[in-house]
Amino acid sequence: MTYEQLLTDLGHGKVGSLYLLHGEEPYFIDKITEFFEDKLLSEAEKAFNLVVLYGKETEYGQVVDECRQLSMFAERRVVILKEAQDMKSLPKLEVYAEKPVQSTILVVCHKYKKIDRRTKLAKLAEENGIVFESKTLFDNQVAPWIKGRINALGFKTENGVAELLAENLGSDLSRISNEIEKLSLNAKKDKLISIKDIREYIGVSKDFDVFELCKALVQKDFRKSSQILNYFAENVTANPPPAIIATIYGFMNKVMIVKYHGRSGADLAKLAEISPFFLDQYKQAANHFTIPHLTSIFAAIKKADMHSKGVGARKPESSSIYKDILVAFMKSEE
Repeated sequence: MTYEQLLTDLGHGKVGSLYLLHGEEPYFIDKITEFFEDKLLSEAEKAFNLVVLYGKETEYGQVVDECRQLSMFAERRVVILKEAQDMKSLPKLEVYAEKPVQSTILVVCHKYKKIDRRTKLAKLAEENGIVFESKTLFDNQVAPWIKGRINALGFKTENGVAELLAENLGSDLSRISNEIEKLSLNAKKDKLISIKDIREYIGVSKDFDVFELCKALVQKDFRKSSQILNYFAENVTANPPPAIIATIYGFMNKVMIVKYHGRSGADLAKLAEISPFFLDQYKQAANHFTIPHLTSIFAAIKKADMHSKGVGARKPESSSIYKDILVAFMKSEE
């Protein structure tokens, strides 16, 4: 079952008694959980019939006991087990999954990783309830998802808006969703979100964002690259080095794929998992490098990534961590 199908069913009142939500993408699990927590019971009913437990501090017996209690002044009872991946006795919930109480809705939230579907608990949840796997979006799926999210809020977008957001914010759907909410509050009455809005309200600076840094690096613009990297080094809280380095790696990985594979536009965009909107940009970037030069750049990125995480760095300052990357881009072709 997809995320959209599950929310549609819940919105239409089609509610089961047992839900196992699991997977690597926390955003979808959080949004579904919010529905159970906020929409199924009235405020008065919540006082007696909504129970939220946390895996690290809960045993399976407590979950079962809560689920088997009668609802009070309400048609049903909602029990939500958050951070279920931290509950050591989670497999023992198979006892309850074998015969869930129909007047109780148990929601098990197993985030950041998939549950082993070969376990008895997973099999029983599949048989007697609903199992939803929250999958991480591929890079080429993020921009369409952003556009759909914006459209769902009643806004239209200029060409390139969704792609710009995806390039700058990565694949953190919770962060992206928060930024879209911010845009919706500040956008003009014409309901059109522009590139200018992105730069003004989300803080994607024309000169100081990772997307502009990648462009400056591949163009071997030493002055601008140094300027942006120095800005990031001085504003570490808003621009953590591991995130900056990961974005550079993601960008250059696509450049390498475009460089290595000589295919038609549609095939190449699909292979590199990039929007066709940006394909020409990656082709132009690839023309600036040989394969050996790209290999040396990846070595520098790997080294910087290790240093940013405290492995083998003599100087922990961000400016020192970025130095090897800058030098690798600027040196003459191999």
